[in-house]
Amino acid sequence: MVQCTACPRRCKVSPGLWGACGIRWNIDGKLYLMNYGRIIAAHIDPIEKKPLFHFNPGSAVFSIATTGCSWFCQYCQNSDISQRRRVEGFEVTPQLLVDLASAYGAHGFAYTYNEPTIFIEFARDVGLLAHEKGLFNSFVSNGYMTDEAIEVASQFLDAVTVDLKGNANESFLRRFVGVPSPEPIFESIKALKERGIHVEITDLVVPGVGDDLGDARRVSRWIVDELGPETPVHFLRFHPDYKMMNVPPTPVETLEKHAKVAIDEGLKYVYIGNVPGHELENTRCPSCGRVIVRRWGFRILEWNIENGKCKYCGAAINIKGELKPTWREDRFVQVPIHLFSNYTEVKLSDVKGMRIIGEEA
Repeated sequence: MVQCTACPRRCKVSPGLWGACGIRWNIDGKLYLMNYGRIIAAHIDPIEKKPLFHFNPGSAVFSIATTGCSWFCQYCQNSDISQRRRVEGFEVTPQLLVDLASAYGAHGFAYTYNEPTIFIEFARDVGLLAHEKGLFNSFVSNGYMTDEAIEVASQFLDAVTVDLKGNANESFLRRFVGVPSPEPIFESIKALKERGIHVEITDLVVPGVGDDLGDARRVSRWIVDELGPETPVHFLRFHPDYKMMNVPPTPVETLEKHAKVAIDEGLKYVYIGNVPGHELENTRCPSCGRVIVRRWGFRILEWNIENGKCKYCGAAINIKGELKPTWREDRFVQVPIHLFSNYTEVKLSDVKGMRIIGEEA
C-alpha cells in the first residue's frame, strides 16, 4: 500500500488500484502519475478568463488539462473531463507544449479546467521549461493542497486563482464537493502567498445552498487579515450544470450583496464574475475611485494605469506585470492538439510490461 501526498485526502492506495482522483495508480507498490504526458484539452485563453485580473493583464495563456480531479463538485462545468475516471488523452511532452505555446504567441501557461494539483509533477516539468522560454505559469485551483504539493508548486508557479466554493461553508463543501473541511484550503492559500506566488480568490456563490452573507463576511475578513486588503476577490455567478441543473443562476442582487460585504470588510479590489457588462467587472482606483481598467467579460476596453500607478491620482495599483500588447485582441484560439499527437487510453490490463514514462530516470 502506498500513500499519495498530492492532496489532503492522502489516499492509501493498494496495489492495482488508484486514488480518488483516478489518475495516480499503485503498480507493484509504486505510485505512478498515469496521465503524465496525456492532456485532454489545449486552448489559448485570455488570462482574464481564469480569472486573473491583476497578473500580466491582457496576456494570452496556453491552457491545458488532464482527466480526473481531487473534488467531486456536483455543479462542475467541466465534469466531462474532471469526473472522468479514465486515463486518456493526447500524448505530449513538456517540450512540445512549450514549443506550441511559443509558436502561438502565448505569454504563459494556465493549468486549468480540472484540478492541476493532481498532475503537479507534469505541470512542474512543463513549467520549468516554460520559465526558460520566458513564459509564466498559473494555476486555476481548488486550493486543496498538501505541504508537499506546495513545495513542488513553489518551484515553478507564478500565480494562482483559488476558488473557495459556496463561501467556503463546511456543510456546502461536504454535501456538494465531497470535502470534509475548508481548513486545508486556507492553509494552502497562506503558504502560496508566503512563497511569493500571486494569489487571487474566487468564490462561486450558489443560490440557496452556498450564499450565506455571514460566511461571506468571515471569508472576507480572513482574506484581509491573512492575505491583505489588496488581494483581488471575485464573486462568481453560478449557472446550472452537471448534477445541479435544478438550481437557478445566482441572482445578480445576491452577488452585489456579497461584493458590498467584502468592500465593507476592507477589500480594495472586489469583482463580480460571469455577469458581462456589470460595473464590478471594472477596476477602480482605491484612492480616487476612478475607473482605471474597464472590462466587458474577458475583454479590456480601457486602461488608465501608467507605470503601475493610477493615471488620475498617482496611487500605486496592485497589478503584477505589464499590460500586454495583445489586450485588444480576441485571445481565444482552439489548439488542434490532435495534429501533433496521438490520443491514447491506459487500462490496468495494459500496464504489465509497459514502459512507464519517466521510469528510466
